[in-house]
Amino acid sequence: MKLDVNALRYLSKDDFRVLTACEMGMRNHEIVPAELVDRIAGLKHGGTYKVLRNLLKNKLVHHDCKKYDGFRLTYLGYDFLAIKTLVNRGVFASVGRQIGVGKESDIFEVATEDGTVLAMKLHRLGRTSFRAVKSKRDYLAHRRSFNWLYLSRLAALKEFAFMKALGDHGFPVPTAVDCNRHCVIMSLVPGYPLVQIRELQNPDDVFDKILGLVIRLAEHGLIHCDFNEFNIMIDDDETVTMIDFPQMVSVSHRNAQMYFDRDIGCIYKFFNKRFNLTEKGGQDGSETDDDDSGRPSFLSIQKSSGALDKELAASGFTKKEQVEIEKFIDENAEEHESGSDDDDSTPEQESDDGDAVSAEISSLKIVDQGPAGVPDLVVMDSDKHETLSKEHATSTSPSGENKPTDPTADGVEDPKGSESGGEDDDDSSEDTEDEDDALLTKQLNKQRKRAMAAALGRRRPLNSRNAYKDKGKGTMNSKIQRQACQW
Repeated sequence: MKLDVNALRYLSKDDFRVLTACEMGMRNHEIVPAELVDRIAGLKHGGTYKVLRNLLKNKLVHHDCKKYDGFRLTYLGYDFLAIKTLVNRGVFASVGRQIGVGKESDIFEVATEDGTVLAMKLHRLGRTSFRAVKSKRDYLAHRRSFNWLYLSRLAALKEFAFMKALGDHGFPVPTAVDCNRHCVIMSLVPGYPLVQIRELQNPDDVFDKILGLVIRLAEHGLIHCDFNEFNIMIDDDETVTMIDFPQMVSVSHRNAQMYFDRDIGCIYKFFNKRFNLTEKGGQDGSETDDDDSGRPSFLSIQKSSGALDKELAASGFTKKEQVEIEKFIDENAEEHESGSDDDDSTPEQESDDGDAVSAEISSLKIVDQGPAGVPDLVVMDSDKHETLSKEHATSTSPSGENKPTDPTADGVEDPKGSESGGEDDDDSSEDTEDEDDALLTKQLNKQRKRAMAAALGRRRPLNSRNAYKDKGKGTMNSKIQRQACQW
């Protein structure tokens, strides 16, 4: 959206009050309800709705009534809030022409009261040309939901922090003046982008300076990630100045080597295409150890002084978070070591358990089926006879009564006990066992026939015959059952 500051001079305090109310409501609303805007603004006699109509006319807010009646700020309204705040601070007094445009921002000239010309950068994330911000930038960190105004504010804060820190460490960057919302005020660089330069008096020197900046940034723990001919300014004296910093990451980033190689590759490609410079070795062997292709190597760069990636939020890392991450990594290393020890001991325990199970299985042997069709188990280990005899000391008769039985009644034979117990059995016990075996055989045959009939589909099981008999609370049978329970 084109920035037209002519309407700014005609806006009143109530207009900015309503704009601020919309901004506050957008913290937790994508579309701020009109009632909430009225409540936050606090204007008397329904003045909020009149102001909203005026703001809507100037395209400072957008009206949406798909789900409910609400409003949201536009980039122009957000620009007016930031410009008004900076003007009240006395940072600048007038806004001039547009001097640059990019996929993420617009650049304008501003002037102070004494006539000093500065540069105003307005971040405008969310354009059609660059909407993959969530995957290409780390502004969101751990957040999931976002809006473009909030992302633009995060990008401006990050760029201002990097610019100020790099300027304090002597890097050729614009001087950071002030920042508010998505607006960054910086000094105006008297030069041209490198992409517009057709001829250079000393292209080799400029090439060496640019490569030296990339290496020096890496030594301070930072990688530009967008170091190309569009973000390098050259003046008439061939002085190099780098711009555009919100995407910078730390050298500890997992993709740091890829970003470093990409920056180096962009510089080599441009100078080879524009000024016919071929790849060659490093200018200073103490700074870089070149690889086979003659380009600076990321692995050979040592962080010499001023770890800016820890001082700043480079790739989401601060001092406190760096300490926490190191502590977390150490704890994970200890857990991994202990886990490896446990893994070493696990096969031994599994082998012991397997031996025990195999021993128990080998102690049992299946013999021929009895008359009832139930296989008999013969205990091969005499030490386990007492345990099995205790478990089978009581059994359930076909009528449901518990009665003591002998282990041999279930087909479990004891090679030692059978010799001594067989001689003391009476005729009455033998008759009782025969009767029990006959009843058990009869019941098993009935159950087998019912199961076969149910499997073949000839007759339904007993439990499914009355499946729909007592369903529902209004049937007569259910009422009779409830009365019987009450009695």
